[in-house]
Amino acid sequence: MGTDVDAFLGQLARHLRPEVNKLATLLLQRLNGELPELWEDPDIAALTLEETAQHVTALLDLLETDPGASAPEAPPVALEIARLYARRGIPVSRLLRAYRLGHLSLLEQIQAEAPRLTGDWHMIHLASMRLVTIGFAYVDRSSEEVVAAYQEERDHLLQRRLALTNRASKRIGTTLDVTRTAEELTEVCTEDFADLVTVDLFDAVLDETGTGSPESPTQRRVAQRSVLDGCPESLLHTGETHSYPDGSEPLRALAVGRPVLHRTARAGTPTWMAPSESHGRVLRDLGLHSVLLVPLHARGDTLGLVQFARHRTAAPFDDDDLLLAREIVSGAAVSIDNARRYTHERSTALTLQRTLLPRHTVKQAAVETASRYLPAGSGAGVGGDWYDVIPLSGARVALVVGDVVGHGLHAAATMGRLRTAVRAFADIDLMPDELLTHLDDVVIRMQREESRDGDETSATCLYAIYDPVSRLCSLASAGHLPPTVVPPSTPGEAARTTGVVELPEVPIGPPLGLGGLPFETAEFELREGSLLVLHTDGLIAGRRRDVDLGLATMHDVLASVPESLEETCDRLLTALLPGRPADDVALLVARTRALDPDHVATMDLPSDPAAVSGARGFASDVLTAWGLEELSFTTELVVSELVTNAIRYGKSPVQLRLVLQSTLTCEVSDASSTAPHLRRARIFDEGGRGLLLVAQLSERWGARHGREGKVIWAEQALPAGSGAAAEGT
Repeated sequence: MGTDVDAFLGQLARHLRPEVNKLATLLLQRLNGELPELWEDPDIAALTLEETAQHVTALLDLLETDPGASAPEAPPVALEIARLYARRGIPVSRLLRAYRLGHLSLLEQIQAEAPRLTGDWHMIHLASMRLVTIGFAYVDRSSEEVVAAYQEERDHLLQRRLALTNRASKRIGTTLDVTRTAEELTEVCTEDFADLVTVDLFDAVLDETGTGSPESPTQRRVAQRSVLDGCPESLLHTGETHSYPDGSEPLRALAVGRPVLHRTARAGTPTWMAPSESHGRVLRDLGLHSVLLVPLHARGDTLGLVQFARHRTAAPFDDDDLLLAREIVSGAAVSIDNARRYTHERSTALTLQRTLLPRHTVKQAAVETASRYLPAGSGAGVGGDWYDVIPLSGARVALVVGDVVGHGLHAAATMGRLRTAVRAFADIDLMPDELLTHLDDVVIRMQREESRDGDETSATCLYAIYDPVSRLCSLASAGHLPPTVVPPSTPGEAARTTGVVELPEVPIGPPLGLGGLPFETAEFELREGSLLVLHTDGLIAGRRRDVDLGLATMHDVLASVPESLEETCDRLLTALLPGRPADDVALLVARTRALDPDHVATMDLPSDPAAVSGARGFASDVLTAWGLEELSFTTELVVSELVTNAIRYGKSPVQLRLVLQSTLTCEVSDASSTAPHLRRARIFDEGGRGLLLVAQLSERWGARHGREGKVIWAEQALPAGSGAAAEGT
């Protein structure tokens, strides 16, 4: 009986073979209503009819040749469709359902043809039972092979996605630059994920001052990349601003903070993608079929929107792609936010630092100066380097350079506090070592105040005082490199070519903030026209250059310098910093001057009240010689009060000195360290009005203490238009 059934099934197969295409069409009509993806995806639709016909042919071949043989392998086109399902993200269960429905439909059609060949219903029944068994065996084997192909493709896709995620983590966020980070996102994702990637950021995110309105809907296209030259998919160019239409999917994605998958094959090209009909035709011609809209969200803020589009890639985006894009954009958003915060902090710190640094040097007769400040490259951040030029009493000047350890807003703010403290201490004419001792105390107090934050405050500082009368330079260092000294060229030389560059022996004390360790003041004499070069370590040291090499290069440049200090600064920066500096750089170059001896008059006084009269006469004679008779009466009063105080309350020796520069300075020195002070005299007091009178008659007055006593000084403005005033400036 089995042989008769097999023969009948072979006869039935030969009868149906001319109807293979018709049977395949009938099967597809049955599947059409339950499996719409067979027709919605053009690639799957193109292969489905061929696959169905091959399945029918394979089953008929089995029935015709040997129904008892094992089921044949699934046709190659079936495996290709399985891979397409995997790439499209269609669940494999949908594919297996198609096999079950197809098997059932094919059995029904074959059974419907059996009565046309025989009226033996017993034979028909046995053939149907055998047909079901053969069909199940074929479907089972085909399903196993199809599922294996599907899973293999899914594993391959997973590996590619993991590789993409790994590349994105390594290549996105390599710099602290917002635009570059956005460009890295587009570069990574157009390699094998999307055909077009655009990154739009809110204008408020790109506003370095942080004053932009976060509610503003305006966005700026900061980066875009396409697999096609010229990026024809986008009407916008990089840097242009735009706003999404009200009610559009991008606005909804931004509002709810969730990514959106949009397939144009179903809904057509929306107006937010193609605002004009001509551009819509361009997108349709390119074959744009799916878009991902992923908001850039970091630390509770929405920064903008990333769009991924596919047109050349046949597989549309699926839910897995949406999750992958969300993961990549999430990491990129943190990097962009880091860059945004860094840029904002750097801009704020740089603005603060430039505000705190001197913009214009006060005009004075002691030195001629030129300066430069260069912030570090974008990777390091703004530091706490500073310089200053502070006019002092007696025609002297203080030259300062310092460096706060660290970078960022905290370092810039600390620099401002230290610079203010230096100016305050300089105003009371402290010696360099005493000034650094007080500044050390300031840093220690700052450390105590900020100990909760965990940031250790430390700094270096070099403080120098130059006296154009004696041509003495007094300086002390708190962990800072000493200045470089370049003596003037010999008379008759057209340019300084002697090659003599000196590094004075200066005791380098500990950095500020250690406490309890002494500072020392060094003194040396400078010839008129000497150069003093003060700088921070960023000028001579770097990641690939040690300090000795930097000093040697600087000395080579200074061995032959032009007369212009500005050009000297430029040459130093060009030779030592050909690129962006790795650290902040502060540079201060000063050329010393010597005060004309004819503008200084000195008189030694005995410790006798009778000497006051002689001091007044001496002052009157000097002012007459200087052509400043207009100031004689006021100056005599000032001299009288200062000399009287020195003789009455001070110690010998007592000396009167008159200095003419941009102002007229009267100085009286004695060996006492007692500090003078103003007080309000009562009506019947015989004394106590001297310093008050001096303060009223002069523009400025003060006291400075030295190793062997003190100096009380008072400055008066020169008469406008006088020859002495012009000569003094």
